[in-house]
Amino acid sequence: MTLCASMEQYHSLEKLHIFKIKGRDKGGRLILTILAKFFPAHTVSVETVTKYLQDNIYPRLEKEGPFSVLYVHTHVQRAQNFPGISSLRCIYDHMPSSVKNNLQSIYFVHPDLHSRLLLATVGRLFFSGGWYAKVKYVSRVDYLWEHVRRNETELPEYVYDHDQDLEYCPMMDYGLESDHPRVYGAPSIDSPVATYSMRCIS
Repeated sequence: MTLCASMEQYHSLEKLHIFKIKGRDKGGRLILTILAKFFPAHTVSVETVTKYLQDNIYPRLEKEGPFSVLYVHTHVQRAQNFPGISSLRCIYDHMPSSVKNNLQSIYFVHPDLHSRLLLATVGRLFFSGGWYAKVKYVSRVDYLWEHVRRNETELPEYVYDHDQDLEYCPMMDYGLESDHPRVYGAPSIDSPVATYSMRCIS
């Protein structure tokens, strides 16, 4: 990779605001929020991500001490914005030991069936230090406030929208229903979208 291409990838990460350190959990620990929807898995190299974290995230986490991760899995698609378990392992391996030791909890918002199975199987083998035991699955945003301070935590609107979709189509939690336009009113009988929405509601 050329230096120019590497710099372009680096700046794209800065603009996307995927990683943000803000707020604290109920234990008073600093929170690193990761908005996985915006992760450019196919356009940014693992080396660039590692460099970005080393420059912008790890120094503050090392300074602050114990911290938690708020990982927002909403709208992550395996073929679009999921980097793959091997890439995640590579990023993890380059994480400073002090940061690994300071990680207390991982609040995993909107997990789907694939992510649960992946972490429960491959994740247990790939990550050390009791990492898997620190994962706390959070299926709804309302449950998140049991763990983090609500008035210090910012979530994008699409996270709340997806939460509402899940309330009407709970099987989406398991990947058995696709995302669909949220049509909750009385539908016309010949509308395919409305029929699909009613099937979810029933």
